[in-house]
Amino acid sequence: MKETVTTERIILGIDPGTTIMGFGIIKVTGNKMTLVLMGDLQLNKFDDHFVRLKKIFDRTVSLIDEFHPDELAVEAPFFGKNVQSMLKLGRAQGTAIAAALSREIPIFEYEPRKIKQSITGSGSASKEQVAAMLANLLNFKEIPKNLDATDGVAAAVCHFFQNKINTGTKGYSGWKSFLSDNPDRVSGK
Repeated sequence: MKETVTTERIILGIDPGTTIMGFGIIKVTGNKMTLVLMGDLQLNKFDDHFVRLKKIFDRTVSLIDEFHPDELAVEAPFFGKNVQSMLKLGRAQGTAIAAALSREIPIFEYEPRKIKQSITGSGSASKEQVAAMLANLLNFKEIPKNLDATDGVAAAVCHFFQNKINTGTKGYSGWKSFLSDNPDRVSGK
């Protein structure tokens, strides 16, 4: 009789922002997802940008320490016309990534269009469409007022779907770890 091993993992998803950071945690058992936590961090009450970054770092670390995620899925900054906004968004994302690195959590980054497409089938879906599809997929009744929370969940679910498609592959922290696991793929030419 063949023994089946059920793998379980926790994925933390973050939608970075300097006004609101959305986050979501899902638990994956085999091929089944369940919602563990969904929420947001309100940062607009802090005037100092650096205080906001510290709050992002502290909240991300506290989520990691409490829920022990196996992976972090983070939404990549999108390219906009306002350079100052992009810089602030990049700092917010970098701060969440630094928090995960401080706890040695593997990080996976997804473009906003990729996240929307993996959840709804359309890269141009609205936040409301993404939230409605997540409510259906994860069986939660009430969609939060602030959709940054569902955007955080969407990053985690996108990572689950991408990992499901690429079963058998693993993430690498850099070329060195890839090469050490794949010496036969190195060419001396």
